[in-house]
Amino acid sequence: MFLDTHYVEREKQRALLRELLEKAGEGQGQVALLSGAVASGKSALLMHCADQALAEGALLLDTAGVQAERARPFGLLGRIFASAPLAPGGHAEVARLIDGVAGGESSVHDQMLAMPQLSAVLLDLAKDHLVVIAVDDVHDSDQASLRFLLYLTRRIRHVRMLVILTEPARLEAGKRGFHTELAHLPHCTLLRLKLLSPMGTVGLLSEHFTPSTAARLAPELHDITGGSPLLLRALVEDRLTATEAGDPYQPLVRGDNYAQAVIDCLHRCGPETLEIARGIAVLGAHTGPGLLSRLLGLHLRDAEQAVADLGQCGLLSEGRFRDEHAASLVRDAVPADRLSRLRTHAAELLHQDGSAAYDIAHHLVAARDTADLWAVPVLQEAADYALADGDMDFAHRCLALARNSSRDDRVRASLTVKLAGVVWRTDPAAVDIDASTLLLDAKAGRLSPGDLVVSLSYLAWSGQLHEAGEVLEALEGTEGWSGREERTALTAARRWLTVLSPSLDMEPGDEEPMRPGPADTLAGDAEIAHLHASSAVAAALSESRRADAVAEATRVLQRYRLDDGYVQPLALALWALVYAGRLDLAAPWCERLLNESAAHHARPWQALFTSVRAETALRQGDLPGARVHAEASLRQLGPRGWSLARAFPLATLIQAHTGMGQFDEAESLLGQTVPEVFLHTLPGLHYARARGRWNLAIGRYHAALGDFLACGEALEEWGIDAPELVPWRLDAAETWMALGHPEKARSLAEQQLLRSPDRARGTALRLVGATGEGRRGLQQLQEAVEILENGGDRLQLALCLGELGRLYRAMDDVNRARMLVRKAWQVAKSCGAAPLCRQLIPGGTDPEREAPRHEPVLPQDTAALTEAESRVAVLAAHGNTNREIAARLYVTVSTVEQHLTRIYRKLKVNRRRDLSTRLAGGGDAQFALNGRQTVADLVPMEVTCCGTGSPN
Repeated sequence: MFLDTHYVEREKQRALLRELLEKAGEGQGQVALLSGAVASGKSALLMHCADQALAEGALLLDTAGVQAERARPFGLLGRIFASAPLAPGGHAEVARLIDGVAGGESSVHDQMLAMPQLSAVLLDLAKDHLVVIAVDDVHDSDQASLRFLLYLTRRIRHVRMLVILTEPARLEAGKRGFHTELAHLPHCTLLRLKLLSPMGTVGLLSEHFTPSTAARLAPELHDITGGSPLLLRALVEDRLTATEAGDPYQPLVRGDNYAQAVIDCLHRCGPETLEIARGIAVLGAHTGPGLLSRLLGLHLRDAEQAVADLGQCGLLSEGRFRDEHAASLVRDAVPADRLSRLRTHAAELLHQDGSAAYDIAHHLVAARDTADLWAVPVLQEAADYALADGDMDFAHRCLALARNSSRDDRVRASLTVKLAGVVWRTDPAAVDIDASTLLLDAKAGRLSPGDLVVSLSYLAWSGQLHEAGEVLEALEGTEGWSGREERTALTAARRWLTVLSPSLDMEPGDEEPMRPGPADTLAGDAEIAHLHASSAVAAALSESRRADAVAEATRVLQRYRLDDGYVQPLALALWALVYAGRLDLAAPWCERLLNESAAHHARPWQALFTSVRAETALRQGDLPGARVHAEASLRQLGPRGWSLARAFPLATLIQAHTGMGQFDEAESLLGQTVPEVFLHTLPGLHYARARGRWNLAIGRYHAALGDFLACGEALEEWGIDAPELVPWRLDAAETWMALGHPEKARSLAEQQLLRSPDRARGTALRLVGATGEGRRGLQQLQEAVEILENGGDRLQLALCLGELGRLYRAMDDVNRARMLVRKAWQVAKSCGAAPLCRQLIPGGTDPEREAPRHEPVLPQDTAALTEAESRVAVLAAHGNTNREIAARLYVTVSTVEQHLTRIYRKLKVNRRRDLSTRLAGGGDAQFALNGRQTVADLVPMEVTCCGTGSPN
């Protein structure tokens, strides 16, 4: 496809050439010299004029300068005569004349002697025809042909001849004389072509697109091409090709035509300019004539002129490529070894000039080769900047190159840990730390205490807990790890691993931790951070040190900045607050750290804090919030592989789905294969409890009991009895209640009550009260409600209110029972606990939303029962008395009687025993109630203490 572009903003030049052609036809010989940047349209304008001359009967002698034939005397002239219609023997005579003076021994004087005869041949042709001699790229002609053209043009002033020549905007020094002499001829006209203006670009595009599309595309295309007709034409061709392929709305396409146009443009500029373009493409934003000349070993003036030429042809703006895609095309065309050397040399020059480490590193990384030693700290600094900007890939490449380039084993070991930290920011499951290599580095003294602890924490989170423990055991007593700092690191690592997996049964160590000085308030050694965080969790899980846990966790959160070595201690400090029951402190700290981790662009960091936020919401009874946060945490961790970080939000999400009645979703999560080693860890305990809650909710009571008792056995084996970690006694008590063993349930609940701190007594009191009777049970439930209302799990509050309502109903205090159940239903609904709502009120509707006491006026043949009437009808059909129905629905006997009166009239029955037949028979068996549910949906369920679903 060829697109005409020479008509746009070339009207004046076309008109002038037309005028010169007419004058030449009248015997007034003319010379036209077209100049302009590469690809500005000179050749297209020359061809247009030549075609016009041919159409009018002129004799056209056209050719073009060839750079490869510059050394061949009269090479251009020979091509001019080749197309001339000479008399018989004329071509042989011309050839004889040219050959006679084209040899290497002929002088300029000899060549000049042949010119009268040669020019006479062309002048004789002009006697019978208008002769048009068109030479494109005349600057690429040999010197002898240029002298002949000067000789000829001086003699055509009164001849029917037009000579049209094209040349670039900037000429080589050796060709300027030709231009100067030619321009001084009175019958020579100079025509300078510029690139298209923005309006010219719109005009060009309008020839191929609708006006609105042209106006939309023009600004972007003009910025990319600078108005170069060659580049614009290529982009238009690519656009039209894409449109033909079925993508008419694609705004911009840079396809093969554009790529070829860029390369063609550079090659037409000449080899030196092409080399300059390569240097500019390599240097990018730091391009400057000075740096460019040093990079390529060229004279400064040559670099400046080449930059100016590239700017004139539309490729550059302010010394840089207008289009990064064009720069990429230029770099891709450079041989790989040559490009690597240019990149490395560019980095060295920028380093000498004191440029930013980030800019230097881009060249070093792109060179794809090991760097000199001076580059190692530069690459490390650049990696820090990249991490701050969220460019994990570039940070990883910088650190990997620095490690491969360093000759210092300690530096290499430290960089390996940093690389693991970068990977952990994107995918914790992909962290690849080899325990044996880690041990070798530690024994050889290549690892700092902080790097050892951080490395072991990465191993632990990836599930390699035993391997991490083996590294610690191997380092005990070694000479290089007997100093105070080293012993502190070993102690920190032991406590860290023991907290994450108490089943490791490691001695926690007796080293007194080294505490940083008072001046250092925002940072500290990583091993100290891990030590303090693990101590905070250990205190939270200890009955005698829970008060210390809050102070220790708060100190960690206030002291350490969010960074690779500190993100895990900060997350563990949050869990310490959760286990200590201080959800009021954990939630705001979560929000603060989430905001900071978002600024670091580290999704797994966000996942750690979001999982704590999910657990906080779950323990506050906010099931929808827990689900949202847990799902977000799992998304942020990504789908690949397993790590301990995944077990926390997974367990929370299972419990949230279970509590909301979404049992299928919870079952699909439980279907995921969890590595066995994870089940013997702290987050594994969360998972085991979540599985038990699901089993309990769907009626698999014995499986649930097995899960809860297994949690208790694990805690006993670990020497931990912390109700805030996993309240396994309360879970087991609920299961025994569901199995019909209230005495066993009460025993477990009372045991838990003795161990629960004041703030956690509400749930235990609920279960003790639910298994009791009379005034004693009532007092215990009232105390539980008071505790839970002052802050705690709102889902437990709903359960407690429901139990309290059940007791009042048993005591025939219907009004108070109804009020408590209504409040319980409202609290459960706010928690998103759909199963509990259905247990509290069959049909799932607020008891205040009863049918109106005044009978609505409805057609008798189409009347439908209200939801309140439907509940009464179903219970009556099942044989319940009016008093039993009132007790089940928490309404008065009088209300039941009024409902039954309306039910009989609407269903056209006269007796109570006809209700079951009327509801179950014929086409009315499943009639719609208010367009939402059926009578079968309204069979009431007894309120249970577990509040998580109905038994199978």
